[in-house]
Amino acid sequence: MANTAKFDRQKVMDKVTRLFWQKGFHSTSTRDLQQATNLRPGSIYAAFGSKSGLFEEVLDFYAQNRNELLERCMAGEEVRLGGLRAFFHLILLEEDPDAPNELCLLAKAISELDESEEALLKKTRALLAAHGARFRHYIEEATATGELPESTDSILLAQQLQVQLIGLRTFLRATDNRSAVEQMIEQLFNPVVKSVASGKIH
Repeated sequence: MANTAKFDRQKVMDKVTRLFWQKGFHSTSTRDLQQATNLRPGSIYAAFGSKSGLFEEVLDFYAQNRNELLERCMAGEEVRLGGLRAFFHLILLEEDPDAPNELCLLAKAISELDESEEALLKKTRALLAAHGARFRHYIEEATATGELPESTDSILLAQQLQVQLIGLRTFLRATDNRSAVEQMIEQLFNPVVKSVASGKIH
């Protein structure tokens, strides 16, 4: 019978997510995990199986948090493009200023993991694809309600939005130019997004 965890799993996940987000998978040691969680290595591995198993759960935890933020933004806006704009604004300009890294944890993991870590790499790619599918869903709703042209390629536009989000985070990290990022978000979700959706921008 599996050992029953005798700790607050939510709090532990929050701490180890921030740790992996800051240091990366390879640079996070067992000692780092022990210090962050105040748990003995035996307790950590009894609960999560291995460092890789723990990181898989961290990836799920992080992705679920992103999804909940997206749903909250969509619920707070009357139109779909407004919800997507609000999500970009939240992630890029309003999120926890003490976040351990300006980069998306999933994008950071993709850049760090290699083919020898196939399971983790596959997991990360699947989570990124799932998030892109959520973008696609809302783009299709925006098309159905007339916010976007009927000719909108929802797959392409969802991919472009993911690229923009990752790119804007990198730009913000490199320049700390919040004003420019805010202007680019507004341009993206006003006339530009319609031009991209209808294939007028290449």
